[in-house]
Amino acid sequence: MRMSVLLRLLALIFVLITSWVIVRSYISFSWKTVRLPRWLGSVSKKTRVVRNKCDLSKPCPNNFFAFKILSGAANVVGPSVCFEGHMIMSPVKNNVGRGLNIALVNGSTGTVLRQSFFDMYSGDPMLLVKFLKEVTEDMLVLVASYDDPGTKMNDELRELFSNLGSSYAKQLGFRDSWVFLGAKDIKSNSPFEQFLKNDPDTNKYEGWPELLELEGCVPRKTF
Repeated sequence: MRMSVLLRLLALIFVLITSWVIVRSYISFSWKTVRLPRWLGSVSKKTRVVRNKCDLSKPCPNNFFAFKILSGAANVVGPSVCFEGHMIMSPVKNNVGRGLNIALVNGSTGTVLRQSFFDMYSGDPMLLVKFLKEVTEDMLVLVASYDDPGTKMNDELRELFSNLGSSYAKQLGFRDSWVFLGAKDIKSNSPFEQFLKNDPDTNKYEGWPELLELEGCVPRKTF
């Protein structure tokens, strides 16, 4: 009887020891042979986020400039103008204002040449006329509206903007939203333009249409 119990106990101990050896060997083998996918293996490393210039959804090809233009939101949030990863104008930079916000960029090098804003509600429109008449063929013109871009818009200004490739300058009015990129004496209408009419039936904000966002890749000018 005692011998039988002893044999059973020895058998149980043997099974436990054997099982432990097998499990230990399996675990050691698994850790040595299993490899995490690279994207999982890099989680512990410092994550490097690659952002496109001006936060575009995809990078621009060679010999193209990245840009993003946002109009203002009502009379509360000012517009912003980004070019080649450089924020030229924005509320944070405190260099935007009511009316039309305009940046001039060298179309060949991407160098920012000038930026200014023009009050189109109570300002002098001739200041904008002078500014636009100084635009040369090697420049790109980036425009963002804020609050009211149209009250002081006259025929001369509409013609100047049309000559830069705008399709909507001739109908721009009180509190419309407008974003635009053009160039002097462009052969056809610019493909980079958005416009929303101030309409009480469709306005997103009380008294103003919603803000507009225009982004893309503009080809580098070659001369």
